[in-house]
Amino acid sequence: QVHLVESGGGLVQAGGSLRLSCAASGRAFWTYAMGWFRQAPGKEREFVAALSRSGGTTNLANSVKGRFTISRDNAKNTVYLQMNSLKPEDTAIYYCAACFGPFSSSWCRRVDEYDYWGQGTQVTVSS
Repeated sequence: QVHLVESGGGLVQAGGSLRLSCAASGRAFWTYAMGWFRQAPGKEREFVAALSRSGGTTNLANSVKGRFTISRDNAKNTVYLQMNSLKPEDTAIYYCAACFGPFSSSWCRRVDEYDYWGQGTQVTVSS
């Protein structure tokens, strides 16, 4: 069992930055690949970014490439999402998720691949 808690959301003006954190507790954090998803009102949950167990492999949605960065600190059991140059269309609830990774380079993309989810943190970008 893994328990995930997101933090760092808030209200920011377009062009601004936020850093989301996801603190994990429970089973060995290092055995899980991690991901960030977001869900805007009336829309499906969508993939934002993913990171392998080792942190050596990252994947970003095209809509956030060049603006967002995902990283992890296994010593602190924490994964981060640095969000720069924020746009109003980035407004959503952001969720952290964990999927078991059999290999150090393993990562997951689909919602149904993830085993554990946080409660979400609201990000609102004003124009």
